[in-house]
Amino acid sequence: MRTIHVRVEGVVQGVAFREYTRREAVARGLRGWVRNLADGAVEALIQGPEQEVAKMLSWLQKGSPRSRVDQVLHRDIDGAEPCQSFEIRF
Repeated sequence: MRTIHVRVEGVVQGVAFREYTRREAVARGLRGWVRNLADGAVEALIQGPEQEVAKMLSWLQKGSPRSRVDQVLHRDIDGAEPCQSFEIRF
């Protein structure tokens, strides 16, 4: 099980990025959350099998159909408490 914290920068608010991220994560069997940040970026916590987390990171580089991803920053989190589902946070 791998847990990562992600920050996605670019045109990622107002383009359904969080909903597309939630759908992609659920389809991959991942858990965690995604939310908008005040500075226009989106952040997420993603938990799941190493291979699926890596695929999700790859998906985040492209983003939702109307988004424009400029940068994806991520770091591994050790000892994170397990999430039960994948949700959009406000």
